[in-house]
Amino acid sequence: MKAVVYKDPHSVAVEDVDDPRIEAPTDVLVRITTTAICGSDLHMYEGRTVADTGIVFGHENMGIVEEVGSGVTHIQRGDRVSLPFNVACGFCRNCLAQKTAFCLTVNPPYAGGAYGYVGMGPYTGGQAEYLRVPFADFNCLLLPPGDEHENDFAMLADIFPTGYHATVLADLNPGETLVVFGAGPVGLMAAYSAMLKGASKVFVVDRVANRLQLAEQIGAIPIDFSAGDPVEQVVDQTDGAGADKGIDAVGYQATVAEGEEQPAIVLNQLVEAVRHTGRLGVVGLYLPNDPGAPDENAANGRLLFNIGRFFEKGQKMGTGQADAKAYNAQLRDLILAGRATPSFVVSKEVPLEEAPDAYERFDRREEGYSKVVLKP
Repeated sequence: MKAVVYKDPHSVAVEDVDDPRIEAPTDVLVRITTTAICGSDLHMYEGRTVADTGIVFGHENMGIVEEVGSGVTHIQRGDRVSLPFNVACGFCRNCLAQKTAFCLTVNPPYAGGAYGYVGMGPYTGGQAEYLRVPFADFNCLLLPPGDEHENDFAMLADIFPTGYHATVLADLNPGETLVVFGAGPVGLMAAYSAMLKGASKVFVVDRVANRLQLAEQIGAIPIDFSAGDPVEQVVDQTDGAGADKGIDAVGYQATVAEGEEQPAIVLNQLVEAVRHTGRLGVVGLYLPNDPGAPDENAANGRLLFNIGRFFEKGQKMGTGQADAKAYNAQLRDLILAGRATPSFVVSKEVPLEEAPDAYERFDRREEGYSKVVLKP
């Protein structure tokens, strides 16, 4: 089959790879109809992880079940399904607690697995024509047949649940104010989720004009950090107190207005932009190893976080990858009810063969390539 294969930093290719096959009775094979390029893929694409040459990318996947293992009882051939980016067993201690991002079965000795991602187990990615899905009865989310809401449902694999998870980590309640750092797809989904949950004001911090425009279109208040200190802008618009809650949707490749990379800057700005006793939700990616880090400490996941100020303000923080399975069914039903249209972030549809060009343009933050969906 054809698949998007990592070659070297800033280089992927669409190549022939082995077809996936049923390896366990609980597997199914899915013919991919839509798969998305994620900002997390760029970390590998840019050489900012320890990903090996040859890995097949793609953890935002959906499609049609083509083959079913003998132990699968709920999912049938022909079913249209969304596949959470978390590969999970459904029966370990963490899965039973709906902490599927930290499954203890699928990637020992670590907690958590994912399709097509470095350090997340042996699971081939879905930027390809077909995908093997383990523990399919648990991992497959059933969708209505046909092709309606295709791009909306494509957001259920990762960014919509991740954005929603960020609001849960931040303990956002109706009527509260929220500041989101980062107006990429996940940041926009966090802001969108906050609007769905009844936030009174949502500030979105970025410097890319078209992203800030999109944030404004969904009712958020854009904050351009290249035009002035984002903390001051948020504090000034919250009567001097700061936002009630805050979200980091940027992660370890954060930069200042001049373009210099400062891995801890968003975390520290978040502490200042959120009021005393507020809560922070951190879904921006932070890794224990970063080959391209600006200093030795950052290369080993150690950042200069202002813990003293965080403690002084009595704040709390929730972190970690999203447990997509905990939210995806409810978010699917919001889409079906006409209450949510997450595909507003989709900026481009391209054939799988054009993935290398799409990666290059997305990496340059080129307008029109903020969220690309691939159609195998």
